[in-house]
Amino acid sequence: MSVPTETVPATVTTGPVAAPDHSRLGSKQHSDGGWGLVPLQVRSARFASFDVVDFEPVTGQEAEWKHTPIARVQALIDGALEADIEPLTGVTAFGDSSLIEWVPRGDVRIGRAGKPEERASANAWSTFESALVITITGEQASEVTVTRSALGTTARAAHTVIHATHHSVGTVVLQNSGDALLSENVEIVLDEGAQLTVVTVQQWDATGIHLASHFSEIGRDARLKHVVVSLGGSVVRVNPSTHLSSEGGDVELYGVYFADTGQHLEQQVFVNHDAPNTKSRVSYKGALQGVGAHTVWIGDVLIRPTASGTDSYEQNRNLLLTDGARADSIPNLEIETGEIAGAGHASASGRFDDEQLFYLQARGIREDEARRLVVRGFLSEIVQKIGSPELEERLQKAIEAELTHTDG
Repeated sequence: MSVPTETVPATVTTGPVAAPDHSRLGSKQHSDGGWGLVPLQVRSARFASFDVVDFEPVTGQEAEWKHTPIARVQALIDGALEADIEPLTGVTAFGDSSLIEWVPRGDVRIGRAGKPEERASANAWSTFESALVITITGEQASEVTVTRSALGTTARAAHTVIHATHHSVGTVVLQNSGDALLSENVEIVLDEGAQLTVVTVQQWDATGIHLASHFSEIGRDARLKHVVVSLGGSVVRVNPSTHLSSEGGDVELYGVYFADTGQHLEQQVFVNHDAPNTKSRVSYKGALQGVGAHTVWIGDVLIRPTASGTDSYEQNRNLLLTDGARADSIPNLEIETGEIAGAGHASASGRFDDEQLFYLQARGIREDEARRLVVRGFLSEIVQKIGSPELEERLQKAIEAELTHTDG
C-alpha cells in the first residue's frame, strides 16, 4: 500500500473490521450519553433506515450533526413536510435520449442507490408522495435541467431518481433558486458502461434552507462526475454518498462554494470502495468572507477488503478572505486491505495571498478587481471540470455575480 508523502490516512487497518449489530442503534449510538457507549469511530458502521421513526431525536452531538446549526434546520429534521412538489418543479430536456416521469413512492426504481443515514433525510423519505424519475438512454449525449425557484417558505420534501442505462451518456443539472425550506433525497444509478454528469447548483435567497442527500450506485466500468455548486442560502447542506459496487467503477466528486456573512455551507462526502479496481477523485474548493461565514467539508473514504486495486484521492481547499470566517475541513480514510493502487487525502485552509494581490496591483489593476481575479481563478478550477462549455460559462457568470455582489 502506498500513501502520498504529503498526506496521512486517518485510519488504516490490515484486515476486515467486524460489523456491529445495527438492529437498534439509531442516533443514540452516535451520542455521548444514554447508554454509556462511545461515539462510532468508523464511517462504515453508521446506522441507516428509510423510516424516520427509527432515528432518535437529534441533539447536535451526533457525528453527522455536530457541525450543523440545528436550530436553523429543526423544521426539516422533526417537522411535518409538504409532500407534493411536482407543481413547483420545472424540467427541460435537450436531445432525444432522456425520459422524464413522475412516479408514486412505491415504484420499483426507488430505493436502489442508498438509504438515509440521518433523520432529516429519513424524514423526507418517509414523507414524499411522488418522485421525479429521469432516465438517460442512448450513446448520444443529452442534457436535462430541473429548476426550482418558487418553493416559498413551506417546509417541503422532494425525491429525485436519475438513472443512466447501459452505455448511455448524459448530463443532469439541478438548478435551485428563490426561497426554500427543503429536505430532499437524490438517487443516482449508473448501469454498466454509463457516463453521467450530475450538477447541483444552489443559488437560494438569503433565507433559504436546504438539506440534501445524494446517493449514487456505480455499475461496472461506469463513470459518474458529480459537481456541487453552493453560492446562496442561509443553510445549505449537500451530502453526496457513492457506492462503487462493481469492478471498474469510477467517480469524480467536485464541489465549489462561496460563503458570505452568516452563511453556513456544508458538505459531507462518502466514497465506499466495495469492488476491485475502482477509482475515486474528490476535490472541493471554497471561499469565505464576513463574520459568521462558516463552511464544513467532511470527506470519508472507505476501502473495503473486497476493493483490491483501489485508486483513491480526496482534497479540500479553503480560502479565507476576512477575519470572522471559519472553515472546518475533515478528511478521513479507512483502508481494510493492503492491496491497493494508492490512497491519500489533503486539506488546507489559508488566508488571501498578499503577494498575488501585490503582483496584480503592480500592473495597474485596482485592489477590488485584483481580489476578484484571484478568487475567481481559485474557484474556476472546479467549474472547468464539468465538461460542458455552456454550463461552465453559466456557472462562471454566477460566481462573478456573487463576487460583484459581495464587493458591492
